[in-house]
Amino acid sequence: MAAAASMMMAAAWAWAAAPVKTLHYILPAAEASFDPALGRDLYTGHITEAIFETLYTYDYLARPVQLAPETAAALPEVAADGKTYLIRLKPGTYFTPDPAFHGQPRELTVADYVYAWKRLFDPRLASPNAWLLEGKVLGLDALAEQARQTGRFNYDAPVAGLEIIDPYTLRIHLTRTDFNLGMILAYAPLAAVAREVVDLYGDSKGEVAGHPVGTGVYKLGQWIRGSRIVLEENTGHRAEVWDFHGDAVIERQMKGKKIPQIGRIEISVQLEDQSRWLSFTSGEADLFWLDGPLAPKALVDGKLRPELAERGIQLSRIVDPGLSYYYWNMRDPVVGGFSKEKIALRCAAPSPWRTMWTRKSAWCTTAKRSV
Repeated sequence: MAAAASMMMAAAWAWAAAPVKTLHYILPAAEASFDPALGRDLYTGHITEAIFETLYTYDYLARPVQLAPETAAALPEVAADGKTYLIRLKPGTYFTPDPAFHGQPRELTVADYVYAWKRLFDPRLASPNAWLLEGKVLGLDALAEQARQTGRFNYDAPVAGLEIIDPYTLRIHLTRTDFNLGMILAYAPLAAVAREVVDLYGDSKGEVAGHPVGTGVYKLGQWIRGSRIVLEENTGHRAEVWDFHGDAVIERQMKGKKIPQIGRIEISVQLEDQSRWLSFTSGEADLFWLDGPLAPKALVDGKLRPELAERGIQLSRIVDPGLSYYYWNMRDPVVGGFSKEKIALRCAAPSPWRTMWTRKSAWCTTAKRSV
């Protein structure tokens, strides 16, 4: 018995002493609001997507990319006319503990998604993401219009298009046929938000900018605005293992492993290109987006420089679709105005000024430190 107890104590000590895997990452721009409803920039989105969860995500290794369940139990059941979606939630998903829940475990339900989607339409919050559901869900736009007239958004009012059947089942009724709603539901602004958190920490317009509480695999551990962000593993997250398909090498390395593999993410905000590059090459960062101005420092003839490869640094490439917006000064004497001649002039602008573009992005990682 004594020997068995000693072995158990030794095993417990070894587990406790195991180092936490840490990823050091760099943001090239300061973070904005951590409230998903107010998300509008790429870099803050990296944070909110780690803390909050949507019903669906993507299998990014699949070609073409495929929709995959996140908190949903399966892909949505879509009616033949494309106007009704039935969604079932995985039971046993909980928000990270917070004083807003008065010491009680707080399970995720479909009502949290309904509440989060209503927030996008609250005129007081002025979310830039209402367009994701605008004109699509029966009764949702009418609720927003009523709020504009009365000056108060009624979160308790039922919405005909958001039918809560039970805590884990939601039926969505659309105004028109739409077979792409599942992809919309994978957008970070449509992540679940707990009403208790907004009630406790929301500002005068209902925004929770600096106290994010979600159900994701990470939680906010430390935050120094515009300087440092630390994400820690949400150890209470439902048990999940890696199961994505499309890349044989990655599948072989990761299949069946616990999610997440990294217990801590330390993020520094560095606005200057040269500072980010020096941080990465000195070993202070493990993952680094290789923006255009820095490409010559890392690449030669489109390939990673040999001296970097010898240090274990790897180059990965992705095709990243994006949309650029260009604004015209309509009072400018040359390009402004609404006469036929001025409109024709603006239409004659080079196509990169007015079309969707696709850019090739790359990032560098140090293999010996990354997981």
